[in-house]
Amino acid sequence: MSSLDEVDTVTRGRAYLQALAGRRVTVVGLARSGVAAARLLRTAGADVIGTDVKPVAALGREAAALADLGVRLLAGADEPAAAFAGTELVVVSPGIPLDGAQLAAARTRQVPIIGELELGWRAMEADTIAITGTNGKTTTTALIGAVLAQQPRPVLVAGNIGTPLSTHALSFPPDGLVVCEVSSFQLETTEAFQPRVAVVLNVTPDHLDRHGTFAAYVDAKARIFANQAPADCAVLNADDEATRALGSRVRAPVVWFSRRRELAHGVFVRDGRIAARLNGHVEDICPLSEIFLRGQHNVENVLAATACALWTGVSSAAIRTAVASFRGVAHRIEWVRDLKGVHYYNDSKGTNVASTLRALESFPERIVLIAGGKGKGQAWGPLATAARGRVAHALLIGEDAEKIGAALAAATIPVTFCRSLQEAVDRARALAAPGDIVLLSPACASFDMFDHFEHRGDVFKKLVERLD
Repeated sequence: MSSLDEVDTVTRGRAYLQALAGRRVTVVGLARSGVAAARLLRTAGADVIGTDVKPVAALGREAAALADLGVRLLAGADEPAAAFAGTELVVVSPGIPLDGAQLAAARTRQVPIIGELELGWRAMEADTIAITGTNGKTTTTALIGAVLAQQPRPVLVAGNIGTPLSTHALSFPPDGLVVCEVSSFQLETTEAFQPRVAVVLNVTPDHLDRHGTFAAYVDAKARIFANQAPADCAVLNADDEATRALGSRVRAPVVWFSRRRELAHGVFVRDGRIAARLNGHVEDICPLSEIFLRGQHNVENVLAATACALWTGVSSAAIRTAVASFRGVAHRIEWVRDLKGVHYYNDSKGTNVASTLRALESFPERIVLIAGGKGKGQAWGPLATAARGRVAHALLIGEDAEKIGAALAAATIPVTFCRSLQEAVDRARALAAPGDIVLLSPACASFDMFDHFEHRGDVFKKLVERLD
């Protein structure tokens, strides 16, 4: 019989799952995606070992429950090498660096290493639309899902947006459409992943603490179309320099989108309306005034979603209906409440400088900004430049608060350091006047103070709702 990695590269669906039966597979990282991968592997009949640097007691009930399914759990202080003894495949969670200590034993043995995205995709047979980018991918993924819901094929919205592909790999029908948000971390561990439509929204510096250089980060993003064929499609942002440069790496036909200029072939803005020219003539989609979401970046998200929907065969009328009714996603410039004329917005998903810049540009009003957290090696100068004239006061929290504060203070923006998010919300309440915006847009990862950006955003919303 062929080795597991040889079988993997040429099979999907039932044949792939059958190839896993009886094989020893190690799942590294037992958070949400790792648990989903382990469950899928056990259902396929694999001999599964699950490992994590945290002890089992700290992993939560879902991870601990894997033992009841026959997963051997080696976590915390257990001998790492034992987790890889005899293993034929490693499935790694996105948060685990490929060059980290946790995978040293697997690398030494030259065991194939893939991610949960690759596993879930191979276990399914449905066509996939994959969306990546430094910013906007969650909103665009959700919007594409809403648009595609207008057509008869079953639709699954999954991936980095919150639901691992492996969770639904056995139940989702082959004739369906998977709309999948994918991150650079997930793309690093793909091998055969081949979306029918690959979308790159934008690429700006992010996760440099993980990737090392911007070039390496771009390379990770470019893996989204590494396996595409001429029958597939790539959707790229013509206005973003790094994304535009990726066009030379794409083998599939490209549908460009642009907010700034009319295109000979693509989706663009003309005379205050979304329009498309894909078959030689211009097709009107919808007026910009019908887009509920704030910010020019959301116009770009609508352009990308329109390109995907048209390529899939959705009518312009159905696209217009879906766009007009779409209200966004949680934690992305999410309106929380109006308290005595002050509007509070939760942008906890603003985990990098570029994302926070887009949030700031969405408001003409005076802003009281709550920011800070784990900075991921970013430069803070662009944030300070964008904040000048927009941010009346910055309330900073977390690991990199002092670095951010130094940049903002140099731009003559008043800064206050806060020990907690609660203190920042309380101070924002005192500082904001009617007509102001209080905006949580951290420009940082959340892991220094919270479990994830959703946790941070949920805490913020609860704190705001308690204000009187």
